[in-house]
Amino acid sequence: MAKRIKKTKLKRRVSKKQTKVKKIQPKVKKPAISFPANVLQPLVKYLKKEEKRLGKADKELEANDPFKDPNRVDDNAGDADVAEQIDHERVSAGRMEIMKALVEIRKTMTRVKLGHYGTCTSCSKMIDTDRLAINPTAELCIKCEIKEEAGQKKRA
Repeated sequence: MAKRIKKTKLKRRVSKKQTKVKKIQPKVKKPAISFPANVLQPLVKYLKKEEKRLGKADKELEANDPFKDPNRVDDNAGDADVAEQIDHERVSAGRMEIMKALVEIRKTMTRVKLGHYGTCTSCSKMIDTDRLAINPTAELCIKCEIKEEAGQKKRA
Protein backbone atom coordinates (compact mmCIF):
# COMPACT_ATOMS: atom_id res chain seq x y z
CA MET A 1 0.00 0.00 0.00
CA ALA A 2 2.91 2.33 0.63
CA LYS A 3 4.04 1.78 -2.94
CA ARG A 4 0.71 3.04 -4.33
CA ILE A 5 0.98 6.31 -2.44
CA LYS A 6 4.42 6.99 -3.82
CA LYS A 7 3.19 6.40 -7.36
CA THR A 8 0.28 8.82 -6.98
CA LYS A 9 2.53 11.52 -5.56
CA LEU A 10 4.84 11.06 -8.50
CA LYS A 11 1.93 11.37 -10.92
CA ARG A 12 0.83 14.61 -9.32
CA ARG A 13 4.26 16.11 -9.60
CA VAL A 14 4.51 15.22 -13.26
CA SER A 15 1.10 16.63 -14.02
CA LYS A 16 1.96 19.90 -12.25
CA LYS A 17 5.14 20.22 -14.27
CA GLN A 18 3.29 19.61 -17.51
CA THR A 19 0.85 22.44 -16.83
CA LYS A 20 3.66 24.89 -16.04
CA VAL A 21 5.56 24.36 -19.29
CA LYS A 22 6.25 27.68 -20.95
CA LYS A 23 7.18 28.27 -24.53
CA ILE A 24 10.55 29.93 -24.75
CA GLN A 25 10.92 32.25 -27.71
CA PRO A 26 14.45 32.99 -28.95
CA LYS A 27 15.41 36.59 -28.42
CA VAL A 28 15.90 38.39 -31.69
CA LYS A 29 17.88 41.58 -31.51
CA LYS A 30 16.01 44.36 -33.24
CA PRO A 31 18.15 46.86 -35.10
CA ALA A 32 18.69 50.15 -33.32
CA ILE A 33 17.44 52.05 -36.34
CA SER A 34 16.71 51.03 -39.89
CA PHE A 35 17.37 52.97 -43.05
CA PRO A 36 14.42 54.09 -45.19
CA ALA A 37 13.84 52.22 -48.46
CA ASN A 38 14.72 55.22 -50.66
CA VAL A 39 18.19 55.30 -49.07
CA LEU A 40 18.75 51.56 -49.49
CA GLN A 41 17.61 51.32 -53.14
CA PRO A 42 20.80 52.91 -54.58
CA LEU A 43 22.88 50.70 -52.28
CA VAL A 44 21.14 47.53 -53.48
CA LYS A 45 21.54 48.68 -57.08
CA TYR A 46 25.27 49.26 -56.51
CA LEU A 47 25.70 45.87 -54.81
CA LYS A 48 23.96 44.05 -57.68
CA LYS A 49 26.13 45.86 -60.23
CA GLU A 50 29.24 44.99 -58.24
CA GLU A 51 28.12 41.36 -58.03
CA LYS A 52 27.78 41.20 -61.82
CA ARG A 53 31.17 42.87 -62.31
CA LEU A 54 32.88 40.41 -59.98
CA GLY A 55 31.16 37.49 -61.69
CA LYS A 56 32.53 38.63 -65.07
CA ALA A 57 36.01 39.12 -63.58
CA ASP A 58 35.87 35.60 -62.15
CA LYS A 59 34.98 34.13 -65.55
CA GLU A 60 37.83 36.06 -67.19
CA LEU A 61 40.31 34.81 -64.63
CA GLU A 62 39.08 31.26 -65.07
CA ALA A 63 39.56 31.58 -68.84
CA ASN A 64 43.15 32.78 -68.27
CA ASP A 65 44.05 29.81 -66.08
CA PRO A 66 46.80 27.89 -67.90
CA PHE A 67 45.59 24.60 -66.40
CA LYS A 68 42.22 25.04 -68.16
CA ASP A 69 43.89 25.41 -71.57
CA PRO A 70 43.03 22.33 -73.70
CA ASN A 71 46.19 22.83 -75.81
CA ARG A 72 48.41 22.63 -72.75
CA VAL A 73 51.19 20.14 -73.17
CA ASP A 74 51.69 17.92 -70.15
CA ASP A 75 55.40 17.36 -70.69
CA ASN A 76 56.63 20.97 -70.66
CA ALA A 77 60.18 21.98 -70.13
CA GLY A 78 61.08 23.02 -66.60
CA ASP A 79 60.83 26.78 -67.18
CA ALA A 80 57.48 26.59 -68.96
CA ASP A 81 56.09 24.32 -66.25
CA VAL A 82 57.17 26.74 -63.53
CA ALA A 83 55.59 29.65 -65.42
CA GLU A 84 52.32 27.73 -65.70
CA GLN A 85 52.39 26.91 -61.99
CA ILE A 86 52.94 30.57 -61.11
CA ASP A 87 50.16 31.74 -63.43
CA HIS A 88 47.81 29.13 -62.03
CA GLU A 89 48.56 30.24 -58.44
CA ARG A 90 48.01 33.89 -59.43
CA VAL A 91 44.65 33.05 -61.01
CA SER A 92 43.62 30.91 -58.03
CA ALA A 93 44.47 33.69 -55.56
CA GLY A 94 42.53 36.24 -57.62
CA ARG A 95 39.50 33.97 -57.86
CA MET A 96 39.61 33.36 -54.09
CA GLU A 97 39.54 37.12 -53.42
CA ILE A 98 36.63 37.54 -55.83
CA MET A 99 34.71 34.75 -54.06
CA LYS A 100 35.28 36.43 -50.68
CA ALA A 101 34.00 39.74 -52.06
CA LEU A 102 30.93 38.03 -53.54
CA VAL A 103 30.16 36.42 -50.18
CA GLU A 104 30.42 39.81 -48.45
CA ILE A 105 28.08 41.38 -51.02
CA ARG A 106 25.51 38.61 -50.65
CA LYS A 107 25.65 38.84 -46.85
CA THR A 108 25.11 42.60 -47.09
CA MET A 109 22.12 42.14 -49.39
CA THR A 110 20.66 39.64 -46.92
CA ARG A 111 21.11 42.11 -44.05
CA VAL A 112 19.32 44.76 -46.13
CA LYS A 113 16.39 42.41 -46.75
CA LEU A 114 16.18 41.50 -43.06
CA GLY A 115 16.34 45.15 -42.00
CA HIS A 116 19.65 44.77 -40.16
CA TYR A 117 21.84 46.79 -42.53
CA GLY A 118 23.94 49.38 -40.75
CA THR A 119 23.98 47.62 -37.37
CA CYS A 120 27.07 45.93 -35.96
CA THR A 121 26.78 42.14 -35.98
CA SER A 122 28.77 41.98 -32.75
CA CYS A 123 27.30 44.66 -30.48
CA SER A 124 24.10 45.62 -32.41
CA LYS A 125 24.98 49.33 -32.36
CA MET A 126 24.75 51.52 -35.44
CA ILE A 127 27.74 51.54 -37.78
CA ASP A 128 28.91 55.06 -38.61
CA THR A 129 27.43 56.23 -41.92
CA ASP A 130 30.83 57.51 -43.08
CA ARG A 131 32.20 53.99 -42.63
CA LEU A 132 29.27 52.55 -44.60
CA ALA A 133 29.81 55.12 -47.37
CA ILE A 134 33.43 53.97 -47.74
CA ASN A 135 32.77 50.26 -47.23
CA PRO A 136 29.09 49.37 -47.83
CA THR A 137 29.71 45.73 -46.84
CA ALA A 138 31.00 46.60 -43.35
CA GLU A 139 29.51 44.31 -40.69
CA LEU A 140 31.26 45.67 -37.61
CA CYS A 141 31.46 49.10 -36.03
CA ILE A 142 34.90 50.65 -35.56
CA LYS A 143 35.24 49.53 -31.93
CA CYS A 144 34.36 45.90 -32.67
CA GLU A 145 36.60 45.88 -35.76
CA ILE A 146 39.54 47.08 -33.67
CA LYS A 147 38.83 44.40 -31.05
CA GLU A 148 38.67 41.70 -33.74
CA GLU A 149 41.92 42.83 -35.36
CA ALA A 150 43.63 42.91 -31.97
CA GLY A 151 42.42 39.35 -31.31
CA GLN A 152 43.75 38.21 -34.69
CA LYS A 153 47.16 39.75 -33.97
CA LYS A 154 47.35 37.90 -30.64
CA ARG A 155 46.53 34.60 -32.35
CA ALA A 156 49.18 35.12 -35.04
